[in-house]
Amino acid sequence: MKILISADMEGATGVTWPADVLPGTPQWERCRTMFTSDVNAAALGFLDGGADDVLINEAHWTMRNLLLERLDDRVQMLTGKHKSLSMVEGVQHGDVDGIAFVGYHTGAGAEGVLAHTYLANSITGVWLNGARASEGLLNAHVVAEYGVPVVLVTGDNLTCVDAGGYAPEARKVAVKDYVSRYAAVCRTPGRTASDIRAAAKEATALARRFEPVRAGPFTVELEFDAEHLAAAATVVPGVAAGGERRVAYTSGTMYEGIRTFKAVTTIVSAAVEEQYG
Repeated sequence: MKILISADMEGATGVTWPADVLPGTPQWERCRTMFTSDVNAAALGFLDGGADDVLINEAHWTMRNLLLERLDDRVQMLTGKHKSLSMVEGVQHGDVDGIAFVGYHTGAGAEGVLAHTYLANSITGVWLNGARASEGLLNAHVVAEYGVPVVLVTGDNLTCVDAGGYAPEARKVAVKDYVSRYAAVCRTPGRTASDIRAAAKEATALARRFEPVRAGPFTVELEFDAEHLAAAATVVPGVAAGGERRVAYTSGTMYEGIRTFKAVTTIVSAAVEEQYG
């Protein structure tokens, strides 16, 4: 049995504000330890539950945040950027039985600690076939096309609520409770590690590949905080203006949809000016 862990940082233990997740800051250096603790706890739980292979895919910012030397020797880690499927890289090879979303968060425009979708700012909302979309929802549709179930989700309490919509059977662990976008009531790393490990052990029983789901077409709509960003996004083939500060595109599969999304966010991030956005 092989488990893939997609590891993001905004939903990690103790993380509540931008400096906690911004590479190079003292707070990021401190929070890397707690992020690593969450991910390692999930890996240990899956190994407790009978998994033979655990691959961790770094999915935050530079994708070079986890402390490899603090992970269990039985796991492997995929680190670094420029991956075909970004946050869920590794799911496409046909050998993954279940995936965990560790350190996830709610989507742009929603309540939740450090809520966003791909870009920290700039994107004010994302909708998939009319439903507001978090990174978890988008990625869940990608992995479903490979017949891989989402078996565990960790993050703040609202992330767990969000996951109930796209992975109702998955085990959920809230490591903190939302107060505002930059504040939360946090559990200690010792407590969250214990909770995550126990949930991952239970979640191993859910790791069973199913027949790939072909649920397309998928229409993705994005709203930005400035009109010039919407204009920049239309450089990507198939992406068209869809109203004030909005663009939209339709893809036959979520594989195509997430790759177009990645192209849009790359173009848009390059069009952001430091002071005015």
